[in-house]
Amino acid sequence: MTETAAPQNPDHRSVFLDKEHPAAWRALNGLGLKAKEAAAEAGLDGMLIELLNVRISQINGCAYCLDMHVGDAVKNGESAQRLAVLSVWRDTTLFSEKERAALTLAEAITTISDAHARDHEGAQARRHLTAEEFSAISWLAITMNAFNRVSIISQHPVRAARD
Repeated sequence: MTETAAPQNPDHRSVFLDKEHPAAWRALNGLGLKAKEAAAEAGLDGMLIELLNVRISQINGCAYCLDMHVGDAVKNGESAQRLAVLSVWRDTTLFSEKERAALTLAEAITTISDAHARDHEGAQARRHLTAEEFSAISWLAITMNAFNRVSIISQHPVRAARD
């Protein structure tokens, strides 16, 4: 089990960062809304946005955000099959060129690879994304990474779904 996936330690009391400093949390939420607006203005649909949120949360190991964004992806029409293989999207033909470019860019921003790899992946993504799409996806990835970190550090719990 990784540290990010470890259950909450009963001897360690969590500090919910969003509750401790609500103004900072509201500012992050505002940034997230602006990033979504930019994505919509760039013509990116809700399904792609949620696909990126899920993939970034997979990489970061954020259970809380995965739980939320998988549900949002399904609500936006994403298929169970594509969600099931998202972590290995490069090995399938289930994703369009634009989706592949967006996933490449989001992964590069999330993992902050070395400069050469980042430049290569950015150039690869730019072949299929406009400057506006590239920027919007970058902002989506930056904000999703921030949300993941808040939830991981806060140890936000994943609650059982009520059917």
